[in-house]
Amino acid sequence: MKQFFLIFTGILFLLEFYIYQALKTVVSNPYGRIAYIAINALVYIFLVYNLLFINRSDRDHHRVQVSATVVLAVLLPKLFIVFFLLIDDIFRLLQFGFSYFTNKETHFPERRKFLSLAGLAIAGVFTSLFLDGVAFGKYRHRVRKVKVKIKNLPESFKGYKIIQISDMHAGSFFHPQKLQHAFNMINEQKPDLVLFTGDMVNNLAEEFNSVKNLFASINAKDGKFSVLGNHDYGLYIQWNSKQEQAQNIPNLIKLQKEAGFEMLLNEHRIIDKNGEKLYIIGVENWGLKPFPQYGDLDKATRGIPQNAAKILMSHDPTHFDEIVKEHPSDISLTLSGHTHGMQFGLDLKNIKWSPVQYRYKKWADLYESGGKYLYVNRGFGVIGYPGRVGVLPEITLIELT
Repeated sequence: MKQFFLIFTGILFLLEFYIYQALKTVVSNPYGRIAYIAINALVYIFLVYNLLFINRSDRDHHRVQVSATVVLAVLLPKLFIVFFLLIDDIFRLLQFGFSYFTNKETHFPERRKFLSLAGLAIAGVFTSLFLDGVAFGKYRHRVRKVKVKIKNLPESFKGYKIIQISDMHAGSFFHPQKLQHAFNMINEQKPDLVLFTGDMVNNLAEEFNSVKNLFASINAKDGKFSVLGNHDYGLYIQWNSKQEQAQNIPNLIKLQKEAGFEMLLNEHRIIDKNGEKLYIIGVENWGLKPFPQYGDLDKATRGIPQNAAKILMSHDPTHFDEIVKEHPSDISLTLSGHTHGMQFGLDLKNIKWSPVQYRYKKWADLYESGGKYLYVNRGFGVIGYPGRVGVLPEITLIELT
């Protein structure tokens, strides 16, 4: 571990020295260069200090959030400077070869300055985007409307409106009152049903207290249901005792109940309209390892008629391909979250890209496989990096057809 740390430090030092060459090219004032070195040193001291003291006994998420912000907003954009400097150095190498064989000197100092400026400018743009994502991006909630065909949907449920929200991560918000506008947006849709698909908290049930009144303010004609996500089990902190950890989920269930949400733990509920039925199924978290696999679809669907209209809440979208779509219960629609769209990417009408797609094939929007549908919600909150760039927080309005 010590050897790895020394190698990593050496690589960082070389990269910083390389980047400093770009700064020297465009900043002639020595005080400006000194200021850059001083600020850089403070950033690294801060990061080292934070990393040394991050441990599983920390009960809040704020040290991780600040560290992630510094890495993404200050260090990562520097890779663009390195990229442009490398372009110039490749040109210089080619020029050297040309001069060596032709005995003709070539020198383009303006190119070096231009590429250095370009690298610094693009790094500055990305720094601004990541900082904007923290200050404003995580509050730019939008309603995404989608119509979904449900097999054997009774006439009474045609046009039925369901709001799906997911991945609140209540402990990630310093100022949860700033989310009021998003909850107003939910109520403006006048939903028949509200479904929350997991990760209400980062670890501790008590985190929900900060947003309990907001969730209680949600109105839905036929009820509000939720399921557990991987974070709700409190797997990512060190507990004082096994008893304390064991009590965490009962506490979360109790707090959500106070906000009007019923937790479904490998079970189902029936929505009845005019004697016709829609089955809402909720399973505990089931994801590919290392995520927990507590979801029991056999248990959750026991007693449901084969030809009934069914909607499943399952936090992790990998559950769909691995188990759900081939399950004999024949579930028409699965609602998931979990991926957050990695809170970073391009999320345009015809162009969708996020680094998370290299881990999850189904990471946002509606997917169809074998006549069955999966909708992956982009998440309501944030985790790790406390912001969003490109992939905005989502409220999904699903209309059944």
